[in-house]
Amino acid sequence: MRLTKVDIAALVILCGPGMVAPAPGGGAINGSVTYTGTPAKADPINMSKEPECVKMHAKAVMNEKVVTGPGNSLRNVVVYISAGASDNSAVPTTAVSFNQEGCQYTTHVLAFRVGQEVRISNNDPFSHNIHPIARINREWNRIQLPGTPPFSYSYENEEFIPVKCNIHSWMQAYFVVLKTGHFAVTREDGRFTLPDLSPGRYTVTAWHETYGTQSQEITIVGNQALTVNFIFRAKP
Repeated sequence: MRLTKVDIAALVILCGPGMVAPAPGGGAINGSVTYTGTPAKADPINMSKEPECVKMHAKAVMNEKVVTGPGNSLRNVVVYISAGASDNSAVPTTAVSFNQEGCQYTTHVLAFRVGQEVRISNNDPFSHNIHPIARINREWNRIQLPGTPPFSYSYENEEFIPVKCNIHSWMQAYFVVLKTGHFAVTREDGRFTLPDLSPGRYTVTAWHETYGTQSQEITIVGNQALTVNFIFRAKP
């Protein structure tokens, strides 16, 4: 059925607060992640033990445990469907990339599917040792020499996995391995979109490495696009 402009306007009124008109091709969840309070200031990373790393940066590199943006937005929050989704979508055959450059991980929070490959590369002129500290999946660590080809790895179970470099202790990141394909990682503006959701009841969860998790129960009727926002309490 094709909706006219009049139909869409009527649906916006009927949907009420927190809802907008049906999204083409299925329901969706749109929203943003913000904070209240005063977050701790990001500290500069001390790379002095590796002078070659220092030379790669014109100014100090800041840690990424809490990264904020305009309008109290919060970056690096993983928002995903944690319950209610019957996700039969195929695991992507394209690997996600995890790069080491300038003595830091270029992606601080990397989310991907169970069974999907992570392609790990070293673009620095010296060695790194990648060490994902898994508890449910197999824990491993592997040295990667400069100039060597990337290698790939995949995980069998859902898990939030801290990653560190055993050579450079300040290099820290997260692998977020999810069963569902309905997920997003917030960027500078704190916004996210979870498209292509069938009608039904869902649990939407937002995870942040410092501020923990929050969940909300929502119900999608028809092709509704709902607005779901998360607000974390920040402490200095």
